[in-house]
Amino acid sequence: MKLYTYFRSSAAYRVRIALNLKNIVHQLVPVNLLKSEQQSTDYLQKNPQGLLPSLETENGILGQSLAILEYLEEQYPETPLLPGNAWQKAHIRNLSYAIACDIHPIDNLRVLKYLSSELNVDDEAKNKWYRHWVEVGFEKIERMLDSKNTFCAGDSPSLADVCLVPQVFNAIRFKVDMAAYPKIAAIYQRCNELAAFIDAAPENQPDAN
Repeated sequence: MKLYTYFRSSAAYRVRIALNLKNIVHQLVPVNLLKSEQQSTDYLQKNPQGLLPSLETENGILGQSLAILEYLEEQYPETPLLPGNAWQKAHIRNLSYAIACDIHPIDNLRVLKYLSSELNVDDEAKNKWYRHWVEVGFEKIERMLDSKNTFCAGDSPSLADVCLVPQVFNAIRFKVDMAAYPKIAAIYQRCNELAAFIDAAPENQPDAN
């Protein structure tokens, strides 16, 4: 199994965490987003969307992180990312999609590059855009979390934590004040005490240097 990844890609970061949590043997194949390697002819044959990540399996290639995570959950049910009954699974998905579908898409690298290159938005305004939408999203997520839980939806990491941690990592990079979101910040700290999250962190990837 191969994961095409970039060390600071939030979506690829999610999948790295999940692979580690489930102890799935895999190979990391770096694709440099800053050099637009995801638009190369070779990579587009693997993922016509030209996005990261892509997971290459014996059945073919998947190119959307949430689809990859659902596939891993069904194929490798050990260490479940969606534990519990139907309602509990839906609650976890609700938190996950609030992050992966509402916050991340308007703050990812291709959006930020478009703001700079096509709309002539300067770095200060671009970073302000980023912080605004993350803060709007985090305010809602903070209210959705139960402080009684160790992680997003219970006492073990779930799909929601897998989605949350990369988003917080990038929020910190863009100087979002995490003191405003104590429940999110606490979960982020707890997750990053676990080997699966530490090993998946951007600074620990082979293409980080």
